[in-house]
Formats: sequence, structure tokens, C-alpha cells
Amino acid sequence: MMRVGGGAVEEIGEVVAGLGLARPLVVTDKFLVGTGAVDRMVAQLEAAGLRPAVFAETVPDPTTASLDAGVAAVAEHDADCVIGFGGGSPMDTAKALGLLARKGGHMRDYKAPRDNIGPALPVIAVPTTAGSGSEATQFTIISDSESDEKMLCTGLAFLPVAAIVDYRLTMTMPPRLTADTGVDALTHAIEAYVSRKANPFSDSLALVAIDTIGQVLRRVYADGQDAEARERMMLAATQAGIAFSNSSVALVHGMSRPIGAHFHVAHGLSNAMLFPAVTEFSVDAAESRYADCARALGAASADASDATAAADLVVALKELCRDVEVPTPKSYGIDKQTWDERVPVMAEQALASGSPNNNPRIPTAEEIRDLYGRIYA
Repeated sequence: MMRVGGGAVEEIGEVVAGLGLARPLVVTDKFLVGTGAVDRMVAQLEAAGLRPAVFAETVPDPTTASLDAGVAAVAEHDADCVIGFGGGSPMDTAKALGLLARKGGHMRDYKAPRDNIGPALPVIAVPTTAGSGSEATQFTIISDSESDEKMLCTGLAFLPVAAIVDYRLTMTMPPRLTADTGVDALTHAIEAYVSRKANPFSDSLALVAIDTIGQVLRRVYADGQDAEARERMMLAATQAGIAFSNSSVALVHGMSRPIGAHFHVAHGLSNAMLFPAVTEFSVDAAESRYADCARALGAASADASDATAAADLVVALKELCRDVEVPTPKSYGIDKQTWDERVPVMAEQALASGSPNNNPRIPTAEEIRDLYGRIYA
């Protein structure tokens, strides 16, 4: 079930009650509590005759340690469902809590390549950013607090039973977050389209999302109050999420997760740091697919040859990341010696995630190490 549009969040009580659920745990963060958005959601849930509780201790890029208090909160409330309210981190946390509440154990027990089918508590997702697409995916990403591995966990157990996609929740996003989540959504769409697991269903959604993001991402970065652009960006992010959930992500995401785990870089930003270089590395292995992406993005004309269009895509991604001021690891403040020391283990973690095997050009560990070196400066 999906409710989409301005004001859709006001239907949260109706949605949860309509699913036959009664005791939701709202999984969110302190920022949204501070804005009053959580109180408004609780009031809407109570008005529908439900008995909600709130867990607001989620952290950016959730860790296994951060889940412990959430598991306790689910048990204490005797929750029959969880509402992930926020960006990708609260939604990922809600998905993890839904599984752990029913299955127990530790999240490392559930990391890829394991396919998790449940049982799990139902998850209702309410995104407040236009990027992660987590409201429409069967994935969650949790960092192992002991090893710093950013674990990809997959399976239908993590697919929300309902999502409420209300662009008005994104209107106050600052420019940096707008850019990082927007490039994240574009990465989802392009990787879904060029993935070795691409299919006609994911293709159609990916191309529509690429087209929309090409038109509106710079607009929402420049003017966060552009309601029309915000609405279109929000829908495109969800479409990209559906696309990659039915296809897969590839090398950008495989390399991105270790950057986030080792250097605490937000997921969307680490994707953006990698996106042009990884595309340049991969483009010759799926020239016609990347050319389609270039045409959808508006980076190449309809009559351009595939070779020209694919090359134009690489240029366009570099220009986009420049226009929305994506930093390099160096300009972000990451120490060069520490980066170089971590590159070998990051390369191994990237390969172990499985995502690079979906890439048009499957890299070796040495090639991944070289790409990490190339993007630093």
C-alpha cells in the first residue's frame, strides 16, 4: 500500500488501522521530535484509536549497538508494527527492529548473501528525504559496531507493507542534504538500469526517475521551497527505490558502504563521491545501457551514437556533482594516510557485499583499490 502526495502523512492513522494493527512504535530521531512532526504523527495515530509509542534514539548510519535500545522499546511497548519516520537511517533502523523483534539474534546473522523472508513485524515507512528509496526496498544497511563493516541485509522481511510519500516533509531539507540524497536517488536509478539483474519492470521506473532527477535536482538544491520540484524529486526517489529493489545496485554502492563505515560519511554523500569515477570505469562494458541513461538525463541528444552518449553521461555526472558541490574525501577532511591504510580492507568489504558482481564491469580487488585512490583528491 502506498499513499503519495502533499498531506498524505495526515493519513497515517487510517493506513495503520486499515492494516489491522493497533500498537505502532514510531522509530524516528531527535531532530523530528524537535520539529513537532513526531507529536503530530502520534496525535493522528491516537485519533484513529491506536496506541502508539515513540523510539527516537536512531542514529545516522545505524549500528548494531544502536539497535539494542530499539529492540527493548519494541518489547516494552509490545508493538505489533514499526513506523520508520525520517530519512534512510530511521527507516533502516525500523526494518532491522522489525526482524530482530521476531527472530532475535544479531544483525550480522542476517547480512547478505542471506535472503531474509521473516517472520518480521510489519513496517510502515514515512520518508522525510528524497533519496534513499528505503520506503520501497527490501534492503536495510546496518554497520557492525565491532568490525565497522557496513552490512547489506536483504529479503522480503525488510519490505515495508505500506509507505506514505509526502513531499511536504522534505521542504525544510538543507541544500547539502538535498544534494546528497538527490545524487543517491540518481545512483539508484542508473545502477538499477545498468545492473546485470536489470529487467523490463525496473528499467521503466529507472528511466522515468533519471529523467525527472535530471530536470529538478539542481532546482531543489538552489531553492528548497520550490514545491513543484520537491514533489517531483520525492516521487522520483521512490521510483528509483522500487527500481533497484527489483533489480539491484552495483559497484558504487558496494564501494560506498565501507566509506560510510570507516569515515562516518553519509551514505548519499559517499555515493556521490564515487559516482562519476565508477561510471567512467564501467561505461565501456554496457555502452548502450549507459547511453540510454544519458538520453534520459538530458545529457545526450536522441540521435547521438551510443559511444558519444555514454561518454556524455560521465561528463554530465561530473558537472552535476560540481554544481551541487560534492566534496572529495580530501576536501571533506579525511586524512590521506588513514584513507590509504583503510583502502585494502575497504576493497575487500566492497567485494564481500556482492554488489560489485552486479556491475556491468566486474572489478578485481586491485581495481577497486585504484578507484578509491583515484577519488581521494
